Amino acid sequence: MARFDGKVAIVTGGARGIGAAIVARLASEGAKVTIADLDAPSETSDDVAFLRTDATRADDVRAMVAATLERWGRLDILVNNAGIGALVETPEMEEDVWDRVFAINTRATFLFCKAAIPVMRDAGGGAIVNIASISGLAGDYAMGAYNASKAAVVNYTRSLALDCARDGIRVNALCPGLIETEMAAGAVADPADRAFWFERIPLGRSGRPDEMAAVAAFLASDDASYMTGSIVTADGGITAHTGQPNAPDRIRQRKLR
Repeated sequence: MARFDGKVAIVTGGARGIGAAIVARLASEGAKVTIADLDAPSETSDDVAFLRTDATRADDVRAMVAATLERWGRLDILVNNAGIGALVETPEMEEDVWDRVFAINTRATFLFCKAAIPVMRDAGGGAIVNIASISGLAGDYAMGAYNASKAAVVNYTRSLALDCARDGIRVNALCPGLIETEMAAGAVADPADRAFWFERIPLGRSGRPDEMAAVAAFLASDDASYMTGSIVTADGGITAHTGQPNAPDRIRQRKLR
């Protein structure tokens, strides 16, 4: 497949985790990719470049977009993937932690869209994929800053889609569930915690970064040409559940007694 031949992409937070998988997927299908990250990736190539970027600083973001244009002459795809979390309840949360989570998860998304949209508009179109989270669709214990920041990304995606449709720029969001990344490792490090999670995921396992990359690549491609403002979950089915007990399973257990 070469869905991205001749296309140029920027992926924020592309040095590791889901971002690195997205970079690899886009490049494997023909794209030229620039990674915007504070940390250098394990490797680059003729088709993958890296520019150290603080995605929360407007000057860094503008310079990064300009460098991509200088190197490859265009920008077709933007994937806003950079993100962090914080596991702390509100009374104990320091203000700078709240601000940092919003700066990386939400402000950075805004800054990159602000810099990229005029370029895409002048070129006649493009695709933006914002990596949100299922935590932007509902609440979690002790994750108020993360929940709120990702919910902002979800609704910002909808608003951007409305603003950008007339310019041929599609904007969609991907909401991953539990994915095997460094960021999520602590949640399932203990075998009991892992079992607790997997009991609640209908597919019975965590997702892989490459599986998220496949969905992000679809949203960025012409295969999703009639999709904009869509919020796509890739979570093993966890958000399909109301949270109520598994009544048929409980009935079967009673019959076996």
